Amino acid sequence: MAGCTGRERAASLPAPAAGGIEEPAVVEIDLSRGLPESASASIFGPPSSRTHVQLVRSLGSLSEAESAKGFLVRLGTARIPFARAHEIGRILGDVREAGRPVVCHADEYNNASMLLAAVACSKLWLSPAGQVDTVGIAAQLVFAKGLLDKLNVDVDFLQVGKFKGASEPFTREGASPEARQSLEAALGGLREAWLSAIVEGRGKQELREALEDGPFAPEAAKARGLVDELGDVEAALEDAKKLAGTERSVPRFGGAGRDPSLSRSLVDVFRSVAGASSLGTPHVTVVPAIGGITMTASGVPLGSSDGIGERELGRVIARLTEDASTKAVVLRIDSPGGSALASDLLWQKLMRLRKEKPLVVSIGGMAASGGYYLACAGTKIVAEPTSVIGSIGVVGGKFAVGKALADIGINAETVAANPDPERAARAAYMSALTPWDEPTRARVLASMEAVYDLFLKRITEGRNLPLETVAPSAEGRIFGGAEAHGRSLVDELGGLERAIALARELASLPEDAPVEVEQDDGGLLELLAAGDETAESGDARTPDRAALKARAREAMAGALLPEWLGVAPELGTFAASMAPLLAGERALTVLPFAVTLR
Repeated sequence: MAGCTGRERAASLPAPAAGGIEEPAVVEIDLSRGLPESASASIFGPPSSRTHVQLVRSLGSLSEAESAKGFLVRLGTARIPFARAHEIGRILGDVREAGRPVVCHADEYNNASMLLAAVACSKLWLSPAGQVDTVGIAAQLVFAKGLLDKLNVDVDFLQVGKFKGASEPFTREGASPEARQSLEAALGGLREAWLSAIVEGRGKQELREALEDGPFAPEAAKARGLVDELGDVEAALEDAKKLAGTERSVPRFGGAGRDPSLSRSLVDVFRSVAGASSLGTPHVTVVPAIGGITMTASGVPLGSSDGIGERELGRVIARLTEDASTKAVVLRIDSPGGSALASDLLWQKLMRLRKEKPLVVSIGGMAASGGYYLACAGTKIVAEPTSVIGSIGVVGGKFAVGKALADIGINAETVAANPDPERAARAAYMSALTPWDEPTRARVLASMEAVYDLFLKRITEGRNLPLETVAPSAEGRIFGGAEAHGRSLVDELGGLERAIALARELASLPEDAPVEVEQDDGGLLELLAAGDETAESGDARTPDRAALKARAREAMAGALLPEWLGVAPELGTFAASMAPLLAGERALTVLPFAVTLR
């Protein structure tokens, strides 16, 4: 694609999305994908309808709509800048003060999202595998003078104003007294505004002490009064409806609550038009779940995605739950695990699907840790004797490179708003520049132990087994498929073919009932090329995807992937499963090594 840009011009914003609420309803506001200040110029950036400016305008209209009986705010794991979070919280807080319920749900509350929720919401919900990450406010400064000296780089900077420290990272090895004084004063003001707003919004003076003592596991956060309820976003929505006295909800910002039946991708539409689908006919749907588990799978526009993304797979599961023509689902898992939070969110969606129709899990190479987290939601689990299963445990942490940087002349300093040394260290506990102290390690360990306990609880519920049966197979142990079967971790030994047959049996479908495969490896460009190569099955409408994938890999080999991935692809899968650590997640349910079977 190619294009050109002309002179920039002022653009009128679309009308606020407040109209169309003809019947009493809960209004859903989805901030889980963030809240940018303005629309991006990129064609893949957020539209103007999902910006801070548009939300402020929309909330102004919605607050005046008599049919808007309440609000549900989805926060996910979003990191929204303080000022935007505070303003949105105040606007929704006025709605709450006017007598309408405002319910917030988050998969993880951080300093800013807690500010928004506390000021805005009458009730705060948290995902059972989530965390309240309120740890206080701090800033970290990096100084590179030592490195520049080693490289014999002359630095000539001048400044006017003794508190102006912009040149100090290049001219000093630490902050000047004036610059530190200025920063400490600013952070102190922000801290007081943050604490006061949350305490006033929640009406709990005791929160002033708790807010800087995180991170908190869900039960601990509830015990300290930081949140009110634990549950998934669907439970929070039902609570909002109950408080508002209505059975209806409508999305009005960010795509919240979109009808799952409308969420098929552009590729699905083309496949349907081409006739390569059994839509409308009772059938079994096979859903691949391959690779590391993350909150959002990595991918390229109009192309494929790598790994299991909670957002992407979650949409598929929600759609299939409502799809009347899908009578059973086969979830094909080959995963070493990944994000604990994403695993639990997907587990909850899979359990909702299982209540509506049979869910048969087919384990390929492995269902380890987070992979087994997903698998235990199945009505039945089928695995090969050579599958790798188990690794029921939790790992987490971070890399701290501060000492390594110091060796090459780069120094880091932490300036915290709270003068207490222990609280100051906690405020920057996820920084890659500083290691954990012992009090922080203890707090993080408690949070991870809560995730482990939840993992065991999910298995006992999904497998309908007592804890005494599951516990001996936990603690991180791994098993081959045959031993896993003997330990009741799987129901049958067999492959995908047996899983599909079992799904047909459980759904009371005939033996020749059609099978639909959810393709997560087909992009638009591949679809357009599908006319050149077709499967040997004789169906001219079905592209030979294996051949197309091979051709695409051949074309991109060396350009996009390191050479070692071609030698040991298992290392790539393992690295992908550890990737959530780089995104700031503390707890992973992941196989702690790469496994290569030959």
